[in-house]
Amino acid sequence: ILFAVPRSDVIVCWFASVYGAVATIVGRFFGVKTIIILGGVDVAKHDELKYGLWRSAWKSGLVRSAIVHAGCVAVGDLSLRESAIKLAGYDGRNILSLPPGFDNEFWKPVGEKESIVLTVAAVRDSRRLMVKGIDVLIEAARILPNIRFQVVGLDPRLVAGLGAPANMWFEEAKRREDLLPLYRKAKVYCQPSRIEAVSYTLREAMLCGCLPVVSDVGGMPTAVAGIGYLVPPADTDALVAALHQAMASEGELAGKSRARIVALYPREKRVADLVSIVERHSQ
Repeated sequence: ILFAVPRSDVIVCWFASVYGAVATIVGRFFGVKTIIILGGVDVAKHDELKYGLWRSAWKSGLVRSAIVHAGCVAVGDLSLRESAIKLAGYDGRNILSLPPGFDNEFWKPVGEKESIVLTVAAVRDSRRLMVKGIDVLIEAARILPNIRFQVVGLDPRLVAGLGAPANMWFEEAKRREDLLPLYRKAKVYCQPSRIEAVSYTLREAMLCGCLPVVSDVGGMPTAVAGIGYLVPPADTDALVAALHQAMASEGELAGKSRARIVALYPREKRVADLVSIVERHSQ
């Protein structure tokens, strides 16, 4: 960073982490502006789940410096803006909206849907398991034995100790493009997270005609907004009821699910907005 910044017109950092703070400090010294794209963990502090950079006293100081002094802080959802303002304790004057964008010609439904509830979550340890609400999903699957649940992204070493019911299948993490056939088969996409930022997988699944059942946290309500089902995090009864209703729903809701993401998150707009931000903050 020290040697690259003086030769650069602008700095773009994904996450307001320690390296983001270093880049911002060096950038200010050389007169190069920094653009920080918030990811979620960089504006989170959840002691019970041991999640978020703001749990660390020294990291939180550096993250705050990066956010406050960056030329621009871009957020994929306004919930991240609220978190940044609260944790950093400032007015959010440099925060801009930069929603994600998706290729709706790639992420599109093909074929018939099956009675599958799909969840995609990168889970490598028990802490992450709780963050993503997989424990709640297991209980829901136990109560709904006639529905197939498919979870992608769990470390195989975790699966054996979960005591999951027979109607629940687990797969290792896949490349993003390899998720496409799974989205196309599943009738319902479920993200029962206790903490979530924007959730790209939710939006990709909705583009493929999945009906969403998600926790009312982070940026997920923005995507769902009356199309699918929002449930309180860690509420098994509410999750079971929502999954039951989603499975019994008519097919036209799948079209509405896709149409909402197509309208809100075109890839072309994301590209244009990002180019505009970079041009405004370049030397």
